[in-house]
Amino acid sequence: METKIKIAIQKSGRLYEDSVALLKECGIRFSAYGSRLKAEARNFPAEILFLRVSDIPAYVEDGIVDIGIIGENVHIEKNKAINVIDYLGFSKCRVSLAVKRELEYEGLSYFEGKRVATSYPHTLKTFFAEKNINVDVHLISGSVEIAPSIGLADAVCDIVSTGSTLLSNGLKEVETILKSQAVLVANQGLSAEKQALLDKLMFRIKAYKKAKNTKYILLNAPNDKLDDIVGIIPGMKSPTILPLAKEGWSSVHSVIDEDDFWNIIDQLQEKGAGGILIVPIEKMIV
Repeated sequence: METKIKIAIQKSGRLYEDSVALLKECGIRFSAYGSRLKAEARNFPAEILFLRVSDIPAYVEDGIVDIGIIGENVHIEKNKAINVIDYLGFSKCRVSLAVKRELEYEGLSYFEGKRVATSYPHTLKTFFAEKNINVDVHLISGSVEIAPSIGLADAVCDIVSTGSTLLSNGLKEVETILKSQAVLVANQGLSAEKQALLDKLMFRIKAYKKAKNTKYILLNAPNDKLDDIVGIIPGMKSPTILPLAKEGWSSVHSVIDEDDFWNIIDQLQEKGAGGILIVPIEKMIV
């Protein structure tokens, strides 16, 4: 029987959409629609399960699934014995403390002895224990933001993306206790066969992530400035240099990190480069 790796992702929401997009960028094809909770990959030995994200850490720990894509905030809150394999860079958010908008907030000391409503009790208790602050934690599974307005709590601790939900409920964000992004987690006892499949998947993920943060650059350069220009854009090993029909000029092909883009372009122009073309890269194998 063919060995398959079981992958758990969120069954709906933004993390679901980002996870499906990542797997498809890795060349894994499957059908996800309606209320289906399981799908077979057509071109990779994998089975994809669509689950509540809060349940995934326990399923991974117990070996019901082999790997999962969850928020780092969920991983920290559930505190299961599972391995974080990679930080994926999408579905970013934060877990923050918020108080009533009209309150004159002067620092963490405000929370001493206060009631704080949250869906993240482990994260919240750990944070305040490290600060030596005593709080009364009220566990709420949903609609945390309403707690102060109905007198249930003095403050809330909840996941925040834009902050609009807090504002609409008369709250303001005052402290960020955790910054989160999607992570790939794995069972600690994978068989050698399943570890080999995970390694193949990670090879594809790294190629996609590298390409996403890298651009292909083509430019025309005067030959007497080639050494300077090559020093600015060395590429993976070295740039490709081709002679142009115009005497004294060459075409230079290389790659650059997107974060360095504008700084590099300024330097290239100072060295006389022209006809600069920037092209996105779909996949990048290094």
